[in-house]
Amino acid sequence: MRFLKSKVFWFAALVLSTNPVFAGDVEIVDAAAKEGAGGWTFSVTLKHGDTGWDHYADLWEVYTPEGKLLGKRVLAHPHVNEQPFTRSLSGVQIPNGVTTVIIRARDSVHGVSPQEFRLELP
Repeated sequence: MRFLKSKVFWFAALVLSTNPVFAGDVEIVDAAAKEGAGGWTFSVTLKHGDTGWDHYADLWEVYTPEGKLLGKRVLAHPHVNEQPFTRSLSGVQIPNGVTTVIIRARDSVHGVSPQEFRLELP
């Protein structure tokens, strides 16, 4: 009986570990910003347990500290075998006087991560 319980436990653990809900929230690992002639370019590095089209990091956004959306980068596909990964967004207009931005990320199952990445502009 003990052997059977052990097998059932390990089978359940395997099934649950492959369930996309267990990939967790997307994590913002790093971010950088550079000012250019057409606005600011942001490069954001994300880490997420993408499992495929059913669960993947699908968006990151740049906000002012007051919550005004300045730009968003839609991620068009899963990055199952590319973790962490970096994507950029150019042409972001930063209002005068804003010296810090907040970056938030989202995945297709959990929605917006509770993590906020504060980035001081150079």
